[in-house]
Amino acid sequence: MTTHSARPPKGTAFDAWRNWRDHEGAEGIVAAGILAANARNVQPWRFAVDADDEGGARLRLYADLSRRQGALDPFDRELYVGLGCALENMVLAARARGFAPHVELLPDDGDPAHAATVRLERGEATASELYDAIPYRHTNRGPFRPQPMPEPLLQEIAGLGRADLPAPALLWFSEEKDRARVAEHLTAATEAIIADEDQSLAGHRWFRKSDRDIERSPDGMTVDTQGMPPLLSALGKRLPSPSRRTADRFWLRQTREVHLPTAAAFGMVTVPDATSLRDRIQGGRLLQRIHLFATARGLAVGHLNMMTVRADRERQTGQPPRFDSVLAELVGDPDRQTLVTFRIGHPAQPAAAAPRRSVAAVLR
Repeated sequence: MTTHSARPPKGTAFDAWRNWRDHEGAEGIVAAGILAANARNVQPWRFAVDADDEGGARLRLYADLSRRQGALDPFDRELYVGLGCALENMVLAARARGFAPHVELLPDDGDPAHAATVRLERGEATASELYDAIPYRHTNRGPFRPQPMPEPLLQEIAGLGRADLPAPALLWFSEEKDRARVAEHLTAATEAIIADEDQSLAGHRWFRKSDRDIERSPDGMTVDTQGMPPLLSALGKRLPSPSRRTADRFWLRQTREVHLPTAAAFGMVTVPDATSLRDRIQGGRLLQRIHLFATARGLAVGHLNMMTVRADRERQTGQPPRFDSVLAELVGDPDRQTLVTFRIGHPAQPAAAAPRRSVAAVLR
């Protein structure tokens, strides 16, 4: 397996990446779950473990509603996508560790925060390249090399969920004119987010500047995860914390000059109903597979959810549905809706690990 990720920094906030295989039984599966992709590294999950007398267990995955993103995710779209990503890691880990996982989505009609239950029965260990990629997968916010994605590879990635995740599907924008069209709308959405005071404030809340901040709150965005060259990252950690407006301008500049122009392709996970919790979780599972497959093949993935973030915000505030209309035009199918958008390509530099809460911290 080819990997393009840096070694996790020192400190307990990064132990989850180094020690995830040391946990045994059901807690080992939780340890894999907490390494999943999720928007802005808010880690919107909690877990419960119930052991049985036959060597199996029951794992319950919950939304941690205290970690909502407010104006940046007013209807919990990204929260439930992140739960789907965690669930996919858990299923892969269960199979690799000799369990047969049986997944039930949204098992409690009275509690939508109960996202899934995974029953574990003893079975044969089944390893996979996706499971092996779990500790190396990191969201990459740096530049990608000018190397196209072959069409057969894009089609192979698009097939990752067809067998057992029929609701979500993958839509590619790989031709130059299509990438330019998506990039134009993503830039406009980024500008709209930073012009929205509440959305700007909601994003800034999750920035962790110093090592002390990271150890105290092992979540959110850090200097190292911004995709800057190592020397600039080192300098950034020595300078005073940037103001919110300075951080917003940096994000817009990175979007315009790095994220969009260096993407080999843009992908959209689409579902029948982007408001459905079930479709969000299943779409998150597909997104995690894409992340892990890319990692195993030496590729990189970065999230670009600005259009869906703005579409949800417009719906929340009663504004004209500018980005709902844009997304509908891009998808071109009245029976499909965009759930998440991402970029993919060949990384020019390793992606840094983000801090993670420990297994003990996320168990109910």
